[in-house]
Amino acid sequence: MTGALIAISIVFIVVVAVAAITLSYHRLQRHRADAVALAGYRRLAEEAAAAQTDIRAQLASFDVRLAEIEKLLKDIP
Repeated sequence: MTGALIAISIVFIVVVAVAAITLSYHRLQRHRADAVALAGYRRLAEEAAAAQTDIRAQLASFDVRLAEIEKLLKDIP
């Protein structure tokens, strides 16, 4: 009886170890996929920030032009 119990225990330990390794592997793969997605989001956020800076510069230029146009229109009798 003890020989069978030892054999069953060994098989159980091996099965649990294989299950733990498989679970860890899948978690690692999920983590890698999340890291890739986050890198994509980070790149997208950087591009959006750069675009926003460009838009702000254009708006400042438009403000200057608009002020010049308003001054010109006020000077016309």
